Amino acid sequence: MVAVLAMSVVVVLAAAAESLHARACHRVARLAFGPEGHPARWARSAPALRVVSLGALTWGLVTLYQLEAKTHRSAEEIPESEKRHLILVLDVSPSMRLKDAGVDHKQSRMQRARDVLDSLFGRVGIRQYLVSVVATYNGAIPVVERSHDSEVLRNILNDLPMHYAFPKGNTDLFAGLEEAARIAKPLRPGSATLILVSDGDTIPASGMPKLPPAVGSKLVIGVGDTKQGTFIDGRHSRQEASALRQIAIRVGGTYHDGNEKHVGSEILRTIAQSGDAGQVDRLTAREYALLACALGAACLAVLPLALQRFGTAWRPGKPGALASTGNSKGRKAMGAGVT
Repeated sequence: MVAVLAMSVVVVLAAAAESLHARACHRVARLAFGPEGHPARWARSAPALRVVSLGALTWGLVTLYQLEAKTHRSAEEIPESEKRHLILVLDVSPSMRLKDAGVDHKQSRMQRARDVLDSLFGRVGIRQYLVSVVATYNGAIPVVERSHDSEVLRNILNDLPMHYAFPKGNTDLFAGLEEAARIAKPLRPGSATLILVSDGDTIPASGMPKLPPAVGSKLVIGVGDTKQGTFIDGRHSRQEASALRQIAIRVGGTYHDGNEKHVGSEILRTIAQSGDAGQVDRLTAREYALLACALGAACLAVLPLALQRFGTAWRPGKPGALASTGNSKGRKAMGAGVT
């Protein structure tokens, strides 16, 4: 309220000053702008621009003065209500323990998943997230929900034999996605990132669960050799890249083959930038005040230079200046002045 009142006072005073200035300019118009007696068309809006710029600058400065000083906080100091959420759906089926992953194809698929996720979490700042982990095999079990302890996550990824918690059967990744959807449902829109890690060994053809609006970005990471299979349970198992890519497409996310390469910077940038609302929607009074100050000050700084350079075509003393006016009286007056 105070900022609006101060802006109103400045706008009224600036408008009155511009009115007096316009009267003074009218008396010397021919001297300033040549025989035609008026500036360039765009320059006629200069008084209004100055008034608006002064009003914006005043409102911005007073608003900033009234706001409490903002301090930058570390990830540990960010309240849980402001933290983003990361939901990890981890395939823990026995096929994830086969050793055909990594650059040398000697790591188990679970170990490769741990390395890829360690690299990813180290670059996105995992301490800024509340982490939920869903283990999936022929069902789904939430291992941890909304944890801020990165060591708990590290322990889960450190080859924990979670497949013993399930009865023997075929892998059901969609059960894990359904559990992830349940965890994300009460969260604010766009505040969660979903990461699915699997070899895609067995995937049903239908039954894809619908993810809630809370899930903003989705990433599907495949591990295991995509070309040569490994024998397990009477069949050959390998990373089914096409099936995992189809899952990524159906959930509106991105597929990454993590068997030999870590997640790229472009994908990480997409994950980091996907917020719970558009950036414009998240602007506060502080940002609007800073924007008003920047635009108002910039206009007031640039306007005098622009008026001096482009405010009028009248250039006294330069060849062709009189010819451009087409005013014979101006020529005679200038000739008399020269003599």
